[in-house]
Amino acid sequence: MSELVSTRIRTTAGKLGLPHLAEALNQYARRADEAKMGYLDFLDLVLSEELAVRDDRRFRQGLRLSKLPHHKTLEDYDFSFQPDLDPRKVKDLATLSFVEAKANTALLGPPGVGKTHIAVALALAVAACRAGYSIYFTSLDDMVRNLTAAEAAGRLTSKLGTYLRPSVLVVDEVGYQPLERTQANLVFQVISKRYEKGSIILTSNKTFSEWGQAFGDEVLATAILDRLLHHCDVISINGPSYRLKNRLAAIERDTQVA
Repeated sequence: MSELVSTRIRTTAGKLGLPHLAEALNQYARRADEAKMGYLDFLDLVLSEELAVRDDRRFRQGLRLSKLPHHKTLEDYDFSFQPDLDPRKVKDLATLSFVEAKANTALLGPPGVGKTHIAVALALAVAACRAGYSIYFTSLDDMVRNLTAAEAAGRLTSKLGTYLRPSVLVVDEVGYQPLERTQANLVFQVISKRYEKGSIILTSNKTFSEWGQAFGDEVLATAILDRLLHHCDVISINGPSYRLKNRLAAIERDTQVA
């Protein structure tokens, strides 16, 4: 391939928004020569590689925008520490099926049992499918705080879009702090507008019967649960705390050393 042709291809690739092709042109040409590829095989190679690079770029950008607190996977979760939790039920959710159905997942249990870990892992599994689904992570307190500030500034409709646009919205720590009725109404707006339009994965240390107290209004809590649970898998984790286990192990080691 002449230098003139190489330069022209790189320039054209740049204009077409194919930067990887411009960078890897010589590598592609070498592979084609070594494999004695035909024209169509070479074109298939270039397009496949460019698509893979573009998908990876989209995936990484999506992770940056998702606000996930970490990137732990289900493989990192110690199911043996929670023997009452069926790994198959959790892993069955790590597919696109619940997202395609615009269904929800609720992870309930006391602090420290790994609810957030599983919620993030499920969101990552969806993103890793590279099917163009977007994810966004927020604690309930942060969401309420942002929506309250937006409402006061007259930007509520715009801010609601942050929580309505993603294919999967992960809402962490529902019920950790009690809400006032006006705050609960903002949560209702998000749940109501996402109903059968987008999936929600939430974690909570409260049973559903306690949500009336957590949301400061039994009627609003019932309305939220009605929409949330209509299409929802509920996973209860009632085992011991991972954080407490690790802390006790550290104390025991320190005691033995002393």
